[in-house]
Amino acid sequence: MPEENAAYDSEPVVIAYMAGSPAEAMVIRGLLESAGIATPKGASADPFPLPESSENPSGVEIVVLESQADDARAIIAEFQKGSGAAPAGSDA
Repeated sequence: MPEENAAYDSEPVVIAYMAGSPAEAMVIRGLLESAGIATPKGASADPFPLPESSENPSGVEIVVLESQADDARAIIAEFQKGSGAAPAGSDA
């Protein structure tokens, strides 16, 4: 895994998707990682993060290398189309 960390040190990461819950984030990360796109869990080093309210989740950022962002977004969109889920940012 050191090679993966080196890539994240040398290339910017971008938000590819904002998941509505930690469970959705886990599914999307698994989907991307199965396609060969690494998704670090985030840069928060807070050892005592505040618990998320289940009534008003703030969302979970899915970040990827900038060079893989378009592929990641296409994979997520295809998954959502197949599962009947509304794309992020839509009113559907």
